[in-house]
Amino acid sequence: MNRATKNISLDFETPMKKNFNRKTIGLGILSFIVVLLFMPLGHTLMILNEELLHAHGLKLIGAAIIGVIGLALLIMAIKFNYNNTVKTLLGLIAGILVWTGWIEFSFVWIANKLNVMPYMQDGEVATKPEYLIMPSSIGILAAMLLIFLFSNTKCQFFVWFQKLFGVRKEVIATSKQKKPLAVTTFIETIMIIWTFYIVLLLAYDTNIAGDRHPLTYLVGFGSLAWSGYLIINLLKISSFDYSVRYAIPTVIIFWNFIEVLGRWNLFKEIWIHPFEYIIELSIITIILLTLITFMIVQTLKGRLKVTT
Repeated sequence: MNRATKNISLDFETPMKKNFNRKTIGLGILSFIVVLLFMPLGHTLMILNEELLHAHGLKLIGAAIIGVIGLALLIMAIKFNYNNTVKTLLGLIAGILVWTGWIEFSFVWIANKLNVMPYMQDGEVATKPEYLIMPSSIGILAAMLLIFLFSNTKCQFFVWFQKLFGVRKEVIATSKQKKPLAVTTFIETIMIIWTFYIVLLLAYDTNIAGDRHPLTYLVGFGSLAWSGYLIINLLKISSFDYSVRYAIPTVIIFWNFIEVLGRWNLFKEIWIHPFEYIIELSIITIILLTLITFMIVQTLKGRLKVTT
């Protein structure tokens, strides 16, 4: 770590303690597991929509409905006076549903319209057509990231750059109005998923690197190391809703490592074979629903601290 990095400190209050304790460790583990279980199920939802609705037009209708459900959950989180844990969870679920239904399937639609063929490797589909054209969105992704870069945020990554560019004070002074918590969770979920999809796809591109290139190793194992650092911070957070929000980037960055391992065929990705592994995926779903119910009940009983 260089001197410039050391001199950059956080100037906002967060429910993050300086040290671990049994309660913060428990909250961190629970938050990490809950967000982690959403990752395979998001993939499964997309595969089920494709497999159950065989006709291309029906797939798109199904995808549109998935996105509408996400939008409905987001509106509920904004409109009704839920506690911050429920708002965070609804924002997360809405983000996953809108990403899967509206964003991913928009690339499916365009890929089909342009007759884009999948990238084949050893006689098998290595990259689906929709993911071959997804990197075309890198420009608009960069523009969207600039909005976050120059907005008041608690993300240490963006805060570091704001201070590096000398604009942190000005950003804070001009950002007095807060967005609804669910909206923040919703948009950050989409942006983080989108960003790391692009990172992985660029690394897999044989014209840039390739899935066995050192760059892909760097992305995979670098993500594992980065997520490890974030997990250490996650285990210090005392407020449950903030713990869940912090777990979102932590899990998605960790999931890069899982994606790379899957790309190397080191294990079978059961979430993209839902009909072969229906029992396993059903168990994952039941565990997730049980944990979410536990989280909400414990929060309502006042046993889990939330931010105010």
